Amino acid sequence: MASLPLPESAGTRPAVSRLAFVGRKLLRLAVSIWILITVAFLLVHLIPGDPVRASLGLTAPPELVEARRQVLGLDQPLIHQYADYLAALSRLDLGTSFMSQLPVTEIIGQRLLNSLLLALLAMAIVFLIGVSAGLGIAVASWNGHRRADGLFNLSSGILTAMPEFVTAVILTSLFAVMLNWLPVAGISGPTSWILPVAALSIGPAAALARIIRIEALKVLAQDHMRTARAKRLGWRRLYLGHLLPNCLTAAFAVGGLLMRSLIAGTVLVENIFAWPGLGSALVLAILQKDYPLTQALILLFGLIILLVNLVVDLLIATVDPRSTLADA
Repeated sequence: MASLPLPESAGTRPAVSRLAFVGRKLLRLAVSIWILITVAFLLVHLIPGDPVRASLGLTAPPELVEARRQVLGLDQPLIHQYADYLAALSRLDLGTSFMSQLPVTEIIGQRLLNSLLLALLAMAIVFLIGVSAGLGIAVASWNGHRRADGLFNLSSGILTAMPEFVTAVILTSLFAVMLNWLPVAGISGPTSWILPVAALSIGPAAALARIIRIEALKVLAQDHMRTARAKRLGWRRLYLGHLLPNCLTAAFAVGGLLMRSLIAGTVLVENIFAWPGLGSALVLAILQKDYPLTQALILLFGLIILLVNLVVDLLIATVDPRSTLADA
C-alpha cells in the first residue's frame, strides 16, 4: 500500500516563501549589476571628444596621441574593450585616471567617506523629521486642528517641489552670505556639514512627511484605532504602539525612493558647496573625459542604489510578510 505524502507544515511554508523571495531578489540584483556594468561601459563612449587628446593637450603630436591610445587599449574594437573591462573588474581593478594618473580606487577611497557620511546624515534627518512630522500633523488633524493641517500641506508642498540646488542656493545666501553664520564651501569643521545636509534633507523630509500623514490618517480612521481611543489608552501606546507600526511599510517604501533621489542630489549639492566627495569628482571626470574614473563612479553610484533597493525590499518584507507573496 502506497504511503500518502505528508502535508506541508504551516511553519515550513512561510520559511520557504521567504527563502524564495530572497533568492528572487538576489537573482534580480545579479542581473541588474551586469546591466549596470554594461551601461557604465557604454555611457562613457558616448561622451563627445577624444579623452587622450584632452589629457595630453591640443598641441601633442599625433604620434604621441596614437601611442597613448594603444597603451590604454582605446584603439581596440569596442567588444574587445568591453571584454578587457569585465576582466579588470573581476580582479577589482578599476584602472588609472587619465588626468591625475592615480589609481581610481585611491581617488574613490579619498572621497567615499565624505559622500557616505553626507548621504547617511541627510537620510537620518529625513526619516526623523519626515516620520515624526507626518505622524504629528496626522494626529493633530485627527484631533480637529484643521488649520495646522492646511498650513502643513501648503509649506510641505512648496518644500517638496523645490529642487536641491535651489534649496542650497537659498540656504547659502541666507546663512553664509547675509548672516555669515556658517561656512560656504569645503569641510572646515562640524558647522560645514550643516548647509549641505540641510540642502539634501529638507525636500525629501517634506515629501516623506506628506506620505506618512496620508497613511497615518488612513490608519486613524480604522475601527481598531477608534476602539483604542475609546478605551483611553495612553498616547505612547496609542500612537507609538498602534499607529507607528502600521505606517512603517509606507515609510520604508517611500524612504527607498527618496534615498535614490538623495544620492543623485549629492552630485549637485557637492558641486555647489565644493564638497570633496564622489559627486564633485564625477562631474569633473565627465568634463575631463576621464573614462576610467567616470566608469567607476557611475558603477559605484548605481551599485549603491541597487543595494539600497535590496535593503528596502528586505525591510518591507520583515515588517509586512505579505509582500513576499505579492512579489511571487
